[in-house]
Amino acid sequence: MIDLVLIAAGLLCLVWSSDRFIDGAAAIARHGGLSPLLIGMTIVSLGTSAPEIVVSIIASLSEAGSLAVGNAIGSNITNIGLVLGVTLCITSIVIDRQTVSRELLQVVCITLLVGALMLDNVLSQLDGLVLLAGLIVFLLFLAKSANETSAPEDAATPDLPIGRAWWSFSIGLIVLIVSSRMLVVGAVNVATSLGVSELIIGLTIVAIGTSLPELAATVVSALRGQSDIAIGAIIGSNIFNFLVVLAVPGVLGPLTLGPSVMLRDWPIALLLALAIAGLSWRALRATRHGSSHGELGRASGVLLLAIYVGYVAWLIVNPDTLS
Repeated sequence: MIDLVLIAAGLLCLVWSSDRFIDGAAAIARHGGLSPLLIGMTIVSLGTSAPEIVVSIIASLSEAGSLAVGNAIGSNITNIGLVLGVTLCITSIVIDRQTVSRELLQVVCITLLVGALMLDNVLSQLDGLVLLAGLIVFLLFLAKSANETSAPEDAATPDLPIGRAWWSFSIGLIVLIVSSRMLVVGAVNVATSLGVSELIIGLTIVAIGTSLPELAATVVSALRGQSDIAIGAIIGSNIFNFLVVLAVPGVLGPLTLGPSVMLRDWPIALLLALAIAGLSWRALRATRHGSSHGELGRASGVLLLAIYVGYVAWLIVNPDTLS
């Protein structure tokens, strides 16, 4: 009974906190004169990626660097395949030409860089430093973008005072993370009591549970018409996962990787990065001539979800393959 209460309370708090979180983020963008995309790629993505960053640091310091690597790559697979896939099945997302030509291209290039660094199945200190150097370049790019872009007037953006906006954002983020944890704990306990194996629990409930902050924030922002925040959160989270979460075990390394990383996990991460970039480019080409915007819809979401479900099914059916 306690576990069911945890699940119900966690779900209610998740819905409430995601509303507050996105309200605050959108209002901060308006007050700061920044584009919603930039806010999504920075404070929203950093906030929702905070658990992954903390896990990576703790795992690396505990000499469990492989966990940190799996956390980074797995989170990126989940962000595009599950989070964006589910969001697009619920509602469409509007994208612009700049997002496809710059931000999504960055995700693909960084994913390729990670693959090149790990091609020898070793994540060395030099590899970690290269990733951190990439982070510096990315932050400089964001700073330059902040000076070049401004927040458009949008009736969907809540008109909150700046102090209340930061309060709404901070409280929303804290409750979002805590409520996600409540849901995971309750669901794991219920599954365990029903005799579900630890492997299945880890690959499903825990994996999805750690992505609940991103999922809730992305779905809510998309439903509210804040497509730039939604896509920005996914892009920013994936970039920070590779340039921060993956860099930590490298800097504290060297770390020898199992063959599954380059033969199974990284290719799926690259496939999904190429898929979202390709789908976005196709959506732009499908719009009327001269338009700088396109729309990703349910068909794109189904494709991304299918790739994710296929990957998870592969893990469940062949858990020890390539390990």
